Amino acid sequence: MADWAALARQREERYRDGESRLPATEDADQRQRQLTRMGNAAGAAGLAHLMAGDGEAAGWFHRGAARYRESWEDAPAGSWGRPIGAIKSLILAGDWAAAEQAARWPLEAGAATDDSPIGRYAAALALLVLGRNEEARHVAATIRDREDFPPPVADALTTIAAEDRAGYLVAVEDVLDSFERRDEYLEDMPVADTVLVLQALAARRDLAVDLPASELLP
Repeated sequence: MADWAALARQREERYRDGESRLPATEDADQRQRQLTRMGNAAGAAGLAHLMAGDGEAAGWFHRGAARYRESWEDAPAGSWGRPIGAIKSLILAGDWAAAEQAARWPLEAGAATDDSPIGRYAAALALLVLGRNEEARHVAATIRDREDFPPPVADALTTIAAEDRAGYLVAVEDVLDSFERRDEYLEDMPVADTVLVLQALAARRDLAVDLPASELLP
């Protein structure tokens, strides 16, 4: 069993260390990379607090989203991980109004027609947050059979957009299983964060399902 309080403190320290280094960072490229690392650390702290159930998660998710936003402003084209990180963080914070604002960044930048699967993923998430199900279903379907994107995640996005509860149940259980089989996690944080985000999107459509007990879920 993970020591979530200790993990939260470690990620908070990583975030604050990045914050202390940021004022001295003058190079725009270096600055946006540092901001992204801070976003990752804050998001990881949020996940640890979420797993600990101590009520401090939302504040750290908001910090992470803010750093991703700052990083996005200076990032090169195609840096879709920043808006994805922000959208996921705000969903996990339960701040849907802010998530809707963040959802517009990748769409305005052309994510829905980007050639990369990560761009399409950003667009599908954004469209689901905005309640544009038909568009989300179309975009998610374009990454369903790609070898460079996890099929269960694409299936989950597509079935949420289609409001297909049976299909979603199979897909989200497959996503959870893929997390269970991982050896590495972003920021070394053993949490099935994508499952939590999918469940939140599904819940807004009355599609959330009961999942098997897992140490990777609250």
